[in-house]
Amino acid sequence: MAYKHARATLSRRSLLGAGLATVPALALTPATSALADPVSRPDTAAAVITPVDPQFASLAKGTNQRLDGRPDRVVIATSTQQVVAAVAHALRNGQQIAVRSGGHCYEDFVTNPAVRTVIDLSAMDEVEFDSQRGAFAIGPGAQLGHVYRQLFKRWGVVVPAGNCPTVAAGGHFAGGGYGSLSRRNGLSIDHLYAVEVVHVTASAEVRVVVATREANDPNRDLWFAHTGGGGGNFGVVTRYWFRSPGSDGRDPSKALPAPPSSLIISEVVWPWEKIDEAAFATLMRNHGTWHERNSAPNSPQRNLFSQLKPFHRSNGAIVLDTSVDAGAPNAEGMLTAYVQAVGAGLPSPKVVQHRTVPWLQSTTWGGFTGPDSTTRFKGKSTYLRRSYPEAQIKVMHRHLTRTDFANAGALMMIASYGGQVNAVSSTATASQQRDSIIKHQVVSLWNDAADDAANMAWVREFYRDLYAGTGGVPVSDEITDGCFVNYADTDLSDPAWNSSGVHWGRLYYKDAFTALRATKRRWDPLNVFRHSQSIPLS
Repeated sequence: MAYKHARATLSRRSLLGAGLATVPALALTPATSALADPVSRPDTAAAVITPVDPQFASLAKGTNQRLDGRPDRVVIATSTQQVVAAVAHALRNGQQIAVRSGGHCYEDFVTNPAVRTVIDLSAMDEVEFDSQRGAFAIGPGAQLGHVYRQLFKRWGVVVPAGNCPTVAAGGHFAGGGYGSLSRRNGLSIDHLYAVEVVHVTASAEVRVVVATREANDPNRDLWFAHTGGGGGNFGVVTRYWFRSPGSDGRDPSKALPAPPSSLIISEVVWPWEKIDEAAFATLMRNHGTWHERNSAPNSPQRNLFSQLKPFHRSNGAIVLDTSVDAGAPNAEGMLTAYVQAVGAGLPSPKVVQHRTVPWLQSTTWGGFTGPDSTTRFKGKSTYLRRSYPEAQIKVMHRHLTRTDFANAGALMMIASYGGQVNAVSSTATASQQRDSIIKHQVVSLWNDAADDAANMAWVREFYRDLYAGTGGVPVSDEITDGCFVNYADTDLSDPAWNSSGVHWGRLYYKDAFTALRATKRRWDPLNVFRHSQSIPLS
């Protein structure tokens, strides 16, 4: 449906606002929230952006510039009620829905041409303590940097989450949520208490439900689905609540972990010109061995997190970025020992930086933050249970030094994992990779559409060759354990790139895939919330 730009705002808003009154049946569960929605009065309605509006070009895209959506409308929701109205309007008009919180999706889940209505949740960014639930309420549009600042400044606590401050809570938490504090404090969803979801029943009723982790909650399966089941699968998340297990929620300052007061951050670099194939193999063995030995839940080294970044040789550098809780016993010694262990037998690296910074300031450190939002990218992920096999190290070196391809933004992003992540049972959440020590990506970032084919081919061929023995993907075995849903990869659904015979859902969710399909059938039986890799009904 198209609207003329002149004086169209009122009519668009009136149409969407009226939609709430014409929903066949709207059922709000009792005590849906202890917090009032900031814009929930009957006379308010969401802003609706269409192709004639100046904001549209920006809102049609997310962070990944290789993906370009063309919806009929983007609804800027500021409350749960407005989300209900947006979903009802799309249902009445036969429009496929997609939901965006921060726009960092790796694939076309929101930007697919089939999507006609995008519900943008970026304005739903509250971070408050809900005394009734004894938990922190976080809106799906709250960017992680905002979450960190609010929780820390007001209560001195943290949700252990990602390192890119512009990633928003919505999809990040639904996919599990991990970052540089995860070895120390677990995944984000290890602290998830409840979730509020707008969903659609078999009779096309738009309803709001709250699901908690309480064992006697009849909606607990919906809570479980949001502990790693991925975004856009079951409904629209309009609020998360966080409280750590073991806390009664009476004291906000004890309801979540306290972050480190400060971190020691380090960046060292090995020039590629000094690293031959043998030295590269030594580096990768050293790195893998250290993580095998130091990733147990209670290891003192759980206070250390790193990213090893072997860039393509055209970049000139292999980078090791590390952070350590400065308050941990012998923190300086731990960092020194780590860098020495990873670099044993290699030329001494160049120390680019080594300093202590307050924790809040460290959340914007460039060593760990994600790419800017003007680039194009493609990434493919793996969980590692053990160090890299020799055959895979050879594949890594071959693709990182290829002379028929050059891009300084092409790399392996190899992140520390394990620690307190692995203290949780593999069946307790939908994030079931609970004995891994490393999570890595093969990823490329570039600027020009003309370079799409070369970069996509490099990433795909690199990944396929890494896992040539298991059909081009990291099938769960003694070394690998599938893929990370928040680094979505639609190639896993393509037999040209996944010839393993293992369904993409098993690669992401392992045995939780069966339960997630049952939850999908219960909460989204009409498959309203779907995308190119959404949980199937059967």
